[in-house]
Parts: sequence; structure tokens; C-alpha cells
Amino acid sequence: MLHILHIDASARPGIAGTDHHGSHSRQLSHHFVSQWQQHSPQDAVTYRDIGQHPPSFISHDWVASAFTPEEQRDPWMKQALKESDALVDELIASDIVVIGTPLYNFGMPAALKAWVDQIVRAERTVGVDKNSPHDPYIPKLNDRERHAVVLAARGGTNMAPGEEMAHMNHLEPHLASALEFVGITRIHTIAIEGQEVGGEVLAGSIASARHQVERLVKELQVALNSSTEPA
Repeated sequence: MLHILHIDASARPGIAGTDHHGSHSRQLSHHFVSQWQQHSPQDAVTYRDIGQHPPSFISHDWVASAFTPEEQRDPWMKQALKESDALVDELIASDIVVIGTPLYNFGMPAALKAWVDQIVRAERTVGVDKNSPHDPYIPKLNDRERHAVVLAARGGTNMAPGEEMAHMNHLEPHLASALEFVGITRIHTIAIEGQEVGGEVLAGSIASARHQVERLVKELQVALNSSTEPA
């Protein structure tokens, strides 16, 4: 049985196509999970709606606690890291993390950045080799095959890598850097574009993105089921 961690980061609570002013990124992430469960109902799903229930921002107490060795932490330090520990545990348990997120002002929503800050944890998701002067960081989530599926929604168009407006899109590159830093290097990105344009541009992008989601679900199910079958 595989484990999916499903995260939605949009400030819009509804789903586009169903709810007035609904979220396009939520539409894609829910489409991915529903397609997955349709073919593999035995797999587990953990859901986090950080768009409606944002993680806490890191604080002085968080930093002091996270960089104190576990065996030396006072009770208040353990309490300061309680939320982070829960989010890290969910990530470690997952085989696939599905992130539905809009592009807000060139980057990720504050709620998603807060989640990133909570899960990039010294000695939990990243180790440090103090004897290595060049690249001392050791990702800890590369112990087994994990995938990240980033399902984005952008107001503009032509923002994919290599396209003319890519320089204004720091969402996927930032998120990829954070995930790769902790050891999740198999990253798949699909996006809906053209919300500000609307009409046929948006409709075509939605149809294309949903088709890509369906194809990715099939590809990942074949790949992951093959990798988990006993030799």
C-alpha cells in the first residue's frame, strides 16, 4: 500500500468548475487524488488544507529548539516543535506528496512557504556534515523512492521553464529546491495558465492540465507498483 500526502495551498476554499470563484490548483490536486483512488483504492491519503489552515511561521523559540540536540531539549522546546514534528512525520510517511498551489506574486503562497519552513529540519529531513567544506548538507528523505507532484495555477501564460515569461515564475523552482534539499528529487509539475485571460485560453489550459494529470497518475502507478513488487 502506498501513501499519498495531499496538500492544498490556495486561499480559495472552493474548487474551480464546481464552486463560484473556486481554485484551479485545488481542481487539479483533487482530480489527481480521485483518479489515483479510482484505480488504487487501497492506497492511503493524508490531507492537509494549509490554504485554510496555514502552518505557524517559525519563531525564535522554534529556531532555538530545532538547533538544540534532541536529548538536550527542554519541555518547552519539544512543544515548540510539536507542529513541525507532525508535518515532518507526514512527509516522511508519504510515497507521493501532491501539492496544489497557486502562483501568487511571482512565488509560492505564504502558507506553503510556512509549510516548507516547518519541514526543512536539521537532523530530521536534512543532516549536516561539518567536515565537508563545500556541500555539508545531507538529504535524509532519499532513503526510498518518493515523488512530488506540483499542480499549479498561474494567472499569466508562457511561464513554464524556457518560455518567455518564465523569469517571473519562482514558484516551481523554489519548491523544487526545497524538496530536492531534503531528498525528494522526482518532481512532476503540471499547471493551469491563463486565469487572467480567461475564455478559450483558460479552457484549453484546464483541459490539457487535466489530461496530463490522468496520464501522470497512470505512469506513476505503473512505476511505483513495479518498484514495490517483491523480487
